Amino acid sequence: MKSFDLKAEPRTILGKKSVKALRNEGKIPAVLNGGKIVELPYTGPLKEGEKVVAIDEKRGLITTDIVVAAEDVRKLIYSPDIFEINLEINGESRKAVLKDLQFQPVKDTVLHIDFLEVFPEKPIIMEVPVQIEGHAEGVKAGGKLTLSMRKLKVKAPYTEIPERLVVNVDNLGLGKSLAVGDLSFEGLELMNAKNAVVCAVQLTRAARGAAAKANQ
Repeated sequence: MKSFDLKAEPRTILGKKSVKALRNEGKIPAVLNGGKIVELPYTGPLKEGEKVVAIDEKRGLITTDIVVAAEDVRKLIYSPDIFEINLEINGESRKAVLKDLQFQPVKDTVLHIDFLEVFPEKPIIMEVPVQIEGHAEGVKAGGKLTLSMRKLKVKAPYTEIPERLVVNVDNLGLGKSLAVGDLSFEGLELMNAKNAVVCAVQLTRAARGAAAKANQ
């Protein structure tokens, strides 16, 4: 996983007016999730920007409202890669990954960012791009290789999550497919449905014709 350095400021003034003012300044409101779980009611100290979000009646999660500059996150957002983010908030360094993005539907600008704080010993679930490798037997026979799932959800400590999930298709025959349940990666747990098709070699008209002639 590649590394990305990002500076953020705690956000203490919330509300629509505050958010609009931030966006006019070229900044994006965000939240850092995945913090400490505490018992409710919580009466302990909170740092600037922190708040307690209830999980259930007895437990709460400490999250941090922050703001980042739109220019600073451009390479983070518009990239197929996944990153370990070194997030600096008021001089304190915290590890995070990009969890979710909210876009403006017309202008396609980023309205809000969700970061997830990560720890070496704590597994997380994250989507990882799929990379096809090899030359499928079915393609050599005239079929067409299709990739149905460009990303797969994996569960693992963030330190074990790779940049790509490499899927070899050398032995994939004509009309055959690879499902999630057919794949395995050391140290990773795949979270998608096991019967979900990742890639397949589809029969083309030319391949059907060749097969028909061979059977005559």
